[in-house]
Amino acid sequence: MKENDYTHKPLLTKREREVFELLVQDKTTKEIASELFISEKTVRNHISNAMQKLGVKGRSQAVVELLRMGELEL
Repeated sequence: MKENDYTHKPLLTKREREVFELLVQDKTTKEIASELFISEKTVRNHISNAMQKLGVKGRSQAVVELLRMGELEL
């Protein structure tokens, strides 16, 4: 077995994590897009992808689940 077979693989991509870190700072989609130099649609896509991975239906549910799992900190 390879060494990295035992390491924890993050649930979120780097960009999804960046988006959610800004979401918990109460940033709007527009503010997140501006700060990360991406479109608002791309921000929404990252949020949607993360929600799908988590099996939740809303941003707030996603944040709660990510906090519970230790994938995100306040």
